[in-house]
Amino acid sequence: MSDNIRIFIGFDTKEPIALHVLMHSILRRASIPVSITPIVQEQLRKAGIYTRERGPTESTEFSMTRFLVPYLSNYVGISVFMDCDMVCLVDLAQLLEEIQGDGFKDVWVCKHDYTPKDTVKFLGQPQTAYPRKNWSSFMLFNCANQACRRLTPEYVNKATGLELHRFKWCEDDRIGSLSLAWNHLVGEYEPAANAKILHYTLGGPWFEDYKESDHAKEWLSERDAMMQPGASTLTLGTIR
Repeated sequence: MSDNIRIFIGFDTKEPIALHVLMHSILRRASIPVSITPIVQEQLRKAGIYTRERGPTESTEFSMTRFLVPYLSNYVGISVFMDCDMVCLVDLAQLLEEIQGDGFKDVWVCKHDYTPKDTVKFLGQPQTAYPRKNWSSFMLFNCANQACRRLTPEYVNKATGLELHRFKWCEDDRIGSLSLAWNHLVGEYEPAANAKILHYTLGGPWFEDYKESDHAKEWLSERDAMMQPGASTLTLGTIR
């Protein structure tokens, strides 16, 4: 298993601060080298890689571009995709430990099984319910494997949203399972002290309406630490 982590984070122009706080939370806890690449839809369009029109159920600019991660990784190694509306509370090296010995999977996800509580989420965006919802919000791709090689720009540009998000490009027995602590759905699940990654899927505390939401203090604390000179000089790999 590689001793470094390649991370891709979905970027949305409505939530730039979410991206930067997430990157900060990853970097200051990592005990091994990490490389972080924001997935910016406009850049992909200018490069001619991403050409599909935005659909009515795409609540973010990275709803579909996330599936380009294996292509952007040159179909080599392990790459992580994360939604930007998250904060990381642990050393991501633990991810590599969790999948150790399970290298024959094509992708690993947190296999949520729930029905959204609300029909509307942040900024009035519709909350769409479908099987395997939020599985694709945190993915580890085994980029060289056959299923990941199906995720070409041509396929991603033409496949339906449900084909992509319901993992029709991958056999079910090739989808590995991660503990739900790696993608704790704030507001959908009860607050959890053992969460490794908090996912503010309904709306994060960077929006006024969500400043009092569950686990808001963790995100606000991370933002404040990012803004304070010297705040990231704590012992790496041990911050909780």
